[in-house]
Amino acid sequence: MSRIVSIQPRLFKVPLAEVLVDAMHGTHTHFELITVTVALENGVSGTGYTYTGGRGGHAIMAMITHDLVPYLTGRDGSDVEALYEAMQWHMHYVGRGGVLSFAVSAIDIALWDIRGKTQQRPLWQMVGGHSRYCAAYSGGIDLDYSLERLVQSVEGYLHQGMTAVKIKVGKPSLEEDLRRVEAVRRCIGDSATLMVDANYALTEAEAIDAANGFRAYNILWFEEPIIADHYAAYRRISDATGVPLAGGENMHIIYEFEHAFEAGGLSYVQPDASNCGGITGWLQVANRAVSYGIPVCSHGMQELHVSLVAGFSPGDPAASMPHLAGWLEVHSFPIDTYTHRPLVITNKDALEPDDRATVHASLAESTSLGVAPDSVGTGVEFNWASLEPHEVAL
Repeated sequence: MSRIVSIQPRLFKVPLAEVLVDAMHGTHTHFELITVTVALENGVSGTGYTYTGGRGGHAIMAMITHDLVPYLTGRDGSDVEALYEAMQWHMHYVGRGGVLSFAVSAIDIALWDIRGKTQQRPLWQMVGGHSRYCAAYSGGIDLDYSLERLVQSVEGYLHQGMTAVKIKVGKPSLEEDLRRVEAVRRCIGDSATLMVDANYALTEAEAIDAANGFRAYNILWFEEPIIADHYAAYRRISDATGVPLAGGENMHIIYEFEHAFEAGGLSYVQPDASNCGGITGWLQVANRAVSYGIPVCSHGMQELHVSLVAGFSPGDPAASMPHLAGWLEVHSFPIDTYTHRPLVITNKDALEPDDRATVHASLAESTSLGVAPDSVGTGVEFNWASLEPHEVAL
């Protein structure tokens, strides 16, 4: 009765409210959303998804349609982890770590949605049930903003109740980056949390100079100073500066994360369930991270990741959680606004005592918190009426 009878992918090209720019991905006028609805013989269905920065969506759709749909149809949809491994090996030779990771992610998330509906459990409980609440920060794509516009943008985050922000760096000169970081620190005050993200735009030497400069502004982390594959260089930057480094959004398979953990350069890891193999892949990374004492954070897809970052508890009962909290990124691609439950933000002061007790002890009372949905499945239900005007006919 749990046999897969249909898999229906859809592609949407969703416009952004304004053009967004970072150091390496260039100009974003829209994002692509690829949804996949999987139906079982017993009538239960679930929806998963992935996204791109505006390019590659057709390739993801093609791999799902031509390769994974015929491969999965008729299989047991309840054996989620086995299907994850089967998809990876079925297309390993041509897809390892690339388009395949996005395609697998969308299907895997759909299967977890089915699992939750079948078990009548929300995602935050399925991944460990640690809490419904996690630290959250606003992640801007703001490199082309003027200094005045940048500060206005950050002020907007504060007015929304956020107490942690991340800005882009990677301007032509370090002096300009430092002026922008200084202005943002002045805007948010000393008690708020600040991160910076270079989108791998720098050389190792430039990253060391930048990290030494940013240290004066008490940043929580310096994200992707260099390309993600230079694992040893991350360790050298960390050792040379003492500044915590973050990364993970450009790692798509567990082996890449393991190389990064073994090299020892990361203080925070940021797997993205849209491109690291869905929820199954994200959990693989999270369990490995715990063994290295590294907090597990997220990238994008805040409406889904809030349940993972908040609810995650190690698969090994003997394992201890990192002493620092993981952080949820509230990304500038507003996928959550196209769902029936956009991300909810609160803080520790607003919680009942029992809920407060589940929030990581390292977080300040005023820390902005994302709230995981309590509905069964993944908790992500798309508002199809709002998306349909943006659907790409194939």
